[in-house]
Amino acid sequence: MLLWVQRASNIFLISRFHAHHASSKSLPSYGPEAIWFTKVVYLLCYHHSQSLDVFGSDYFRHNLDPHIAFNVIHHINTNLNNPRLAFRFFQCTRINLNLVHSIGTFNLLLRSLCQMGCHDLATLVFKYMKADGYLVESSILESVVLALANAGKFGIAKEILSSEEGSIVRPFVHNSLLSLLMKRSRVDEAVDFFKDHILRSKRLFPDTCSFNIVIRGLCRVGGVDKAFEFFNDMGSFGCFPDIVTYNTLINGLGAVGQVDRARGLLTNLELQNGLSPDVVTYTSVISGYCKLGRMDEAINLVDEMITYGISPNLVTFNIVINGFGKIGDMFSAINMYGRMCAVGYPPDVVTFTSLIDGYCRTGELDQGLKLWDEMNTRNLSPNLYTFSVLIGALSKENRLNEARELLRQLKLRDDIVPQPFVYNPVVDGFCKAGNLNEANVIAVEMESKGCCHDKITFTILILGHCMKGRMLEAMAIFDKMLSLGCVPDDIAVSCLTSCLLKAGMAKEAYKVRLTSSKDLNPDLSSSKQSVPSLDIPVAV
Repeated sequence: MLLWVQRASNIFLISRFHAHHASSKSLPSYGPEAIWFTKVVYLLCYHHSQSLDVFGSDYFRHNLDPHIAFNVIHHINTNLNNPRLAFRFFQCTRINLNLVHSIGTFNLLLRSLCQMGCHDLATLVFKYMKADGYLVESSILESVVLALANAGKFGIAKEILSSEEGSIVRPFVHNSLLSLLMKRSRVDEAVDFFKDHILRSKRLFPDTCSFNIVIRGLCRVGGVDKAFEFFNDMGSFGCFPDIVTYNTLINGLGAVGQVDRARGLLTNLELQNGLSPDVVTYTSVISGYCKLGRMDEAINLVDEMITYGISPNLVTFNIVINGFGKIGDMFSAINMYGRMCAVGYPPDVVTFTSLIDGYCRTGELDQGLKLWDEMNTRNLSPNLYTFSVLIGALSKENRLNEARELLRQLKLRDDIVPQPFVYNPVVDGFCKAGNLNEANVIAVEMESKGCCHDKITFTILILGHCMKGRMLEAMAIFDKMLSLGCVPDDIAVSCLTSCLLKAGMAKEAYKVRLTSSKDLNPDLSSSKQSVPSLDIPVAV
């Protein structure tokens, strides 16, 4: 009944309008008649959204002009928020009625389709626009390219950006495209696009930011030498390095252990006019020295930056404290901690974690536990690495009940996503102590927290159950390991097969050896438990 009423209403609207204007050859583009006709067409789109064949008549061919079509599409977008329907109306009138749409219609469609994520349709409209001989406005081109890039359609975005020879594109557009490629770890693709399309283009002009994006991306993947090639070419394109460029390169050199080269770049920067190193510059070099354990040079650089009137910040102090802790020089670490507090920087969780880690490395575990209690007094919440450092140290000292209590505290923290390297030392400790039941409970807790067992976890559990002669459980753990796609190493396989043979289970031993031989990884180092190093980032 409702459908019949809608169709009757449509027929009434069209017939009334047609009778009123039957004497005229075509409708005016503006005025009351055009407004009325626009409403009629809009209502027909609304009621016949599944099929727009209603627009195939000669009546619409003679009376539907670009201005009215623009208004209809505007109404569809505004009232129905349905750019897909607007596109179908656009395509129907373009193909069936040979209507040449206005540049305003193309722009309107492109914007609305991109905003709604209809990127494939937007690309098609863009191609229609070029086919109809329109020059694409720079702002529209930029919107389409950025929308496609944000949607991950980099190939189409680059193709469009490179093909529009008539539009001058602002640098922020290709810079945004480069940044998105870098963030998605498509460094080689970004570098090729920058080199082949931007640097060689006569309308995509790079700026210092463009070079900085590429240099930063290369440094993050260890391509420092390649980054320096672009650094050396900046002047050829009228671009000059700024402090961000130098900080990026210095940080990149430090990350690959070329600290002396980073120090030389810092010295060159100090000698230049117009640019001065800042706290990030110095901290990057200091971090490099600390990672190599060259603490004397790190401290000398701290004193130098103070001499130049640049105050170390919290990150600088934390890096130096962590560096002293790594080499076991807790006297110097505490001294630096005192300097930090004296200049007004309160310690944060990174500071305490570095100090706790240092005490644990020097065998002063109780001092580390005192700092843990002081953190609570200061209302500082420990992070994942704080838990990891203490749990690993307690497990190493066979203080398993204390380590177990810390795991219980970690279980209550919803803001921390636990990792296997936190649990593995405790599981290993209980296995070696012969308490397999507790080790199994902890393994179940890991999974309940969304922490999947890794190769080390499985290997620890397999060895523990083998040593206690619980071969069926060891086999079950091994099978689970394989079912999850975790490839066992030769330690787990050798131990399991050996114990199975001793238990008279030769058939099962053969099965284990046969199953694991295809994917066996002989790297023994993978079975050694280690706590990730606490690297304090330097903002660049």
